[in-house]
Amino acid sequence: MTTSPSADEPQGNYDVDYVVRYTFGGTGKQPSPLGGGEFRDRDEATEQLNNLLQTLADIGFLTEVRPSDRTTLLVFIRAPEKSLLRATHTSRVRDWLYGLRNTQPGGESSPGPQSGAERLRAIHYMLTAPVEDGGANITPKYGQWKNVDSIFPLHDDKTNQAWMRDWSKKTFLTKEDLDQIRDKFGEKIGFYFAFLQSYFRFLFFPALFGFSSWVMLGYYSPIYAIVNCVWCVVFVEYWKRQEVDLGIRWQVRGVSVLSSKNRHFKPEREVQDKTTGELRPIFPWTKRLQIQLLQIPFALVAVIALGAVIATCFAIEIFISEVYNGPLKTYLVFIPTILLSSLLPISSTILTKVATKLTELENYETKEEHDVAFIQKMLVVNFITSYLAIFLTAFVYVPFANIIVPYLDVFRVTVRPFVSQEDEKTINHSDFKIDPHRLRKQVIYFAVTAQIVNTCMETVVPFIMRKLAIKYKEYSEEKANNEKGSPAYDDHPDEADLLKKVRNEADLPEYDVTDDLREMVIQFGYLSLFSTVWPLVPVSFLFNNWLELRSDFFKICKEFKRPVPERADTIGPWLDTLGLLAWIGSITSSALVYMFSNEGLGRHGNAGEITGWVLMVTIFFAEHIYLAVRYVVEKTMSKIETPSIRQERAQKLLLRKNILGTMADDHSTIASVGNVDGPDEIDRASLEEDARTRTLQEARPSDRFWGRQKNWKESLQIGTKIIESYQATGVKKQQ
Repeated sequence: MTTSPSADEPQGNYDVDYVVRYTFGGTGKQPSPLGGGEFRDRDEATEQLNNLLQTLADIGFLTEVRPSDRTTLLVFIRAPEKSLLRATHTSRVRDWLYGLRNTQPGGESSPGPQSGAERLRAIHYMLTAPVEDGGANITPKYGQWKNVDSIFPLHDDKTNQAWMRDWSKKTFLTKEDLDQIRDKFGEKIGFYFAFLQSYFRFLFFPALFGFSSWVMLGYYSPIYAIVNCVWCVVFVEYWKRQEVDLGIRWQVRGVSVLSSKNRHFKPEREVQDKTTGELRPIFPWTKRLQIQLLQIPFALVAVIALGAVIATCFAIEIFISEVYNGPLKTYLVFIPTILLSSLLPISSTILTKVATKLTELENYETKEEHDVAFIQKMLVVNFITSYLAIFLTAFVYVPFANIIVPYLDVFRVTVRPFVSQEDEKTINHSDFKIDPHRLRKQVIYFAVTAQIVNTCMETVVPFIMRKLAIKYKEYSEEKANNEKGSPAYDDHPDEADLLKKVRNEADLPEYDVTDDLREMVIQFGYLSLFSTVWPLVPVSFLFNNWLELRSDFFKICKEFKRPVPERADTIGPWLDTLGLLAWIGSITSSALVYMFSNEGLGRHGNAGEITGWVLMVTIFFAEHIYLAVRYVVEKTMSKIETPSIRQERAQKLLLRKNILGTMADDHSTIASVGNVDGPDEIDRASLEEDARTRTLQEARPSDRFWGRQKNWKESLQIGTKIIESYQATGVKKQQ
């Protein structure tokens, strides 16, 4: 679905394309005795504002300035149509040159932006591109633009509300719905919603089969484990095919070649390109490789740090819930939860900062490479925080609990402040029995309870906190006006609603689709790795994801600034993570089926009967069967042609025909020059005249060779005479 800019954006936004939030750090205080620092800051902010407005005017932007609060201004921007058309045409030509478009764009008189996303992307390029590329080179919070807090487009509230009402009545989103998301928010967010929609559709089969297995086959069913593993493989391979289809349909296939520069890239030197002669900044790959090797100790530190925190809290929880029988047990069981809730975020924050620093030291030239490297480092942290607790229950608590529990007396210190010495002496681990249902309860928590809590923390709580923050800000502004007098600039009545909307949006955080992709991939991991424990996992995820798709759209529209449209042709490194989780799932599922085959601790309910070599053989065969199935599914999927792939092939065929037809017309024109009628007969006099003419001219041997016969008729006559002469000679010999 394509819409013109005027149709895409409501008049309620007054045709505003972007808003720049500009900070100036305060107003009107008296200068200090040491030199008037406040006035110097104010003068510096005024000078930067002058530079900002002058830079925007040089590009041709229309600007309007309005107050935001007592420390910030709002600079409204509207792009000139001529400059916008030129930027759009340049972008389309660049796409065509790099093979993203099959048809060559027309001249600069070609149509303007065909969607809101294309318009906003072109304008954002004009604002942030380097000066040599025709942009204003405005980089928020960086360099000379440190007072520019953010640059953001405005939400289209009317359209957003209409979509939310429409989607609430649908089970599935249509292709047109996904195209509308892409046209408004760009391909990167469009790919996320397309992935979530495909994942939701695919969940219907495992949800139905899982419910049937729960009713008829029970827990730890090998049949369910096999079907679930095959389903994971099919879904991953199907999504790979869908990425190709969407990339063609949205004309972004291969868009990664048009990577954007990393503003923090620091080249070590410049090298002259032998082909173009241009100076190209480089950072030696050997130095980057040396820094990348630090990922190994980083991963080890992450495993040790997070693993120690989770394992310790896990052991304390086992001790209190299953060994300790003293007073206050009902309340003491919350100690490990409190410890985990406080220590895990601190550890994750520290590791995230380390990962950020390592990625910066690796010094990538493009933003895309930088983002991929950071996500890959965070995968280690996400895997440990998400799955380690269940792995400890399945592969440590169940097989080795009887051995480990006697050593848990060290955790008596956790209950000592709350009980008497006499009560502490009653603690006796001799009565301890392994809880065979503990693993299932844990999986149910992550599949149901954690999903509900995460939805509330992700959507409901921020929405409530945002409402409270708006009320508090209004109260603070009113109190400041009462103390310091009326504001320096009163809003015009016609603009009051717009300015209130913009001020609220300016305070919103920026949206990062990576967080939502991470959430969905982690959820897929629970399904792939542990749904054998409780076959109703896909049923829970099915209902959750119907709500997730709509709550994520609500979150983007209400709790974040409108994202700047970005192009992408994939969900990035998360696609490889899906394949990795599907592979690990084949291993864990086979191990769980063997270890918990009879609802107990092994085949006969005894942990000691789990044979190591049988477990390893089971895993070995399961993994190789997985690899064989993946190969078959991959080859089968590659044979399937989607409508977009067929359309692309037809367009390429038509393009080749047009080019070859043009070449054929040119060839006909050239050939017509040589089709000059020559003499019908070649006599001795004409040949001698031609020979004298050629000897008088200086010519290369090849020119003389190709000039002996003037046209095809002379060639025909010469050839005919040669044939007749040879045939005549043969007749004479026979006589």
